[in-house]
Amino acid sequence: MNIYSYVHELKGVGPKAKEALNKAGIYTILDLLLYFPRDYENIDLNIDIEDIDEKQKIALDCTLIEVKRDVRTQTKKTLTTLIFNYKGLKVRAVWFNQPYIKMTFKIGETYKLLGKYKKKGKDLEVMNPLNACKELDKTEIIPKYNLNSNLTNKLLSKLIHGVLDNVLIKENLPLNIVDKYNFISLNDSIREIHFPKDRVTLKKAKDRLKFQELFTYSVKILMLKNHIKGDRKGIGFKISEELALLKEKLPFSLTKAQSRVMREILIDEKKTSPMNRLVQGDVGSGKTIIAIIAMFNVIKNGYQGVFMAPTEILANQHYLEILKVLEGFDVEVELLTGSTKGKEKLRIKERIRNGDPIIVVGTHALIEDDVEFKRLGMVITDEQHRFGVHQRSRLINKNEEADVLVMTATPIPRTLSLYLYSDLDISIIDELPPGRQKIDTVFYNEENRSLGYELALEEIKKGRQVYIVCPLIEENEDLKIKSVEETYEYLVEGLLKGVPIEILHGKMKPKEKDEIMKRFKVGETKVLISTTVIEVGVNVPNASVMIIENAERFGLSQLHQLRGRVGRGRHKSYCILIAKANNNVTKKRMQIMTMSSDGFYIAEQDLKIRGGGELFGFRQHGDNGLILSDFVEDIDILKAANNDAKFVVESNTMENIKICKEIVNSLENTTKYICFN
Repeated sequence: MNIYSYVHELKGVGPKAKEALNKAGIYTILDLLLYFPRDYENIDLNIDIEDIDEKQKIALDCTLIEVKRDVRTQTKKTLTTLIFNYKGLKVRAVWFNQPYIKMTFKIGETYKLLGKYKKKGKDLEVMNPLNACKELDKTEIIPKYNLNSNLTNKLLSKLIHGVLDNVLIKENLPLNIVDKYNFISLNDSIREIHFPKDRVTLKKAKDRLKFQELFTYSVKILMLKNHIKGDRKGIGFKISEELALLKEKLPFSLTKAQSRVMREILIDEKKTSPMNRLVQGDVGSGKTIIAIIAMFNVIKNGYQGVFMAPTEILANQHYLEILKVLEGFDVEVELLTGSTKGKEKLRIKERIRNGDPIIVVGTHALIEDDVEFKRLGMVITDEQHRFGVHQRSRLINKNEEADVLVMTATPIPRTLSLYLYSDLDISIIDELPPGRQKIDTVFYNEENRSLGYELALEEIKKGRQVYIVCPLIEENEDLKIKSVEETYEYLVEGLLKGVPIEILHGKMKPKEKDEIMKRFKVGETKVLISTTVIEVGVNVPNASVMIIENAERFGLSQLHQLRGRVGRGRHKSYCILIAKANNNVTKKRMQIMTMSSDGFYIAEQDLKIRGGGELFGFRQHGDNGLILSDFVEDIDILKAANNDAKFVVESNTMENIKICKEIVNSLENTTKYICFN
């Protein structure tokens, strides 16, 4: 069986199943094998009453002793109640609106009832239990996958079982590494992560696969670095005389840090080997102006420049800012995004193909195969962690001679950036421009959230605007997390009644998001309730309050990023963190945010605390192509994997050369880092 074959070729995958699988990002058999469970459910069997955890599902062998008459409630629900016996205890099982359920049971028969049991005195009660565990004869760990309307755990388990019955995944790490860490085989790891025998073996499988993923990531980065540092010839740009005029025209002076980084970039531009540099700068440190000056010099040398942003909102913002800064300097700027109309898109692509010396600002649309640059001189990506090494490679492949500049406002601890970006030279803007407003950060426990909204209302009365950020779009009963929609309902009928409020989240169409942001920018909307889609780059100087609900769910660096959306004008600004401070770790994290505005210090603390959230946000695995590992939480595995990858890449043994070649070949077929032949 070829793991790169399409999943719809599998037996039992019809049109509906194919659509459901594709919707979940499962196109090939490899995608299916690497669609790991998001969580696991530990099901204990026939445990003693004192060991029952009311939050966990368990399966008990219960004997039916009585069938009660159905009851109709005031809310017109039908309650069906059956009484069972378990080890001499009464078990009251209740089903809602399932009167037919009693027909499936017989008095005197024993059934395995699966559900969450509650202790009621000496007896037990279980609501809507399942009679679906006849095959369960020991404690089990049940995988739970991310699902959609037509994608079920049953379908996934059936398909994965079928594939694993017909495939043997061969070992592909050097045997000395497998022995060094006493890893279980890759074949066993894939099987165990889907169908674990026990908790110990599951942990071994996860550790092996995390290492596999981070080892492959490191090999890819190191080989990219070798390729970049090799014999590739760059362009070698002259320093334009107009640069001095541009700097004079700026309405502000560059900071010492900006000037230092600008010098490093211009020195790279003069070299005949291609630049490959990362610019790290805290929120508001002035990275964009650096990027504009760098591209300006490239355009004045007769080449093309690309500025790629992670969202259309940010791409539009950069486009307008570049137009404003370069007004009067005879530099043409184009905007190419997913929303660009057909004729306009064709016109811009034609200009790109003709080699016109223009700046093209856009989103992922810029790296599509039909965007063919004739004289590409510089590629700049904003918010580098949103793109990852694959997109970095694709950009470089547009023209291997072009200079590459990547930027991030997420301060990354040096200890981590050395592993993540070892293919890049690093410049740091560690100074904020003068006049940047200090943001007062306040933390409130959930029960005191109204104090934060009262402050927001006072600011609205002064003519200011407010951001409110929630981690989810829809309410989540299991996590008890504030959602965008729930918060909107709470405010429009309560504390902010009568105030113009709108919602913004990532599932909206780009045009809809742009229209909402435009209304907020011009002040028509006073309060914007959003997910973290507004985290990066959005600039509204009149916004003076940032309220973050469930702040404990975000990484410290992401909280710092969100905080940077305010304090951009001349008005006093505030960041209000509302969190469930149920433990000392959360309290410590909130204290760090209220005490410090230094993004690099905050990032270091985030790395030390670890479990308090991911460095890059609520869930960042997919953004970097990672499906199991986390750069922060798995920093020790990353260090070990990176060191072993260095040895493999740098040594010239036949086995290691073969391994590197296999990794490169496999990564051409997939964006996943774990499983390859």
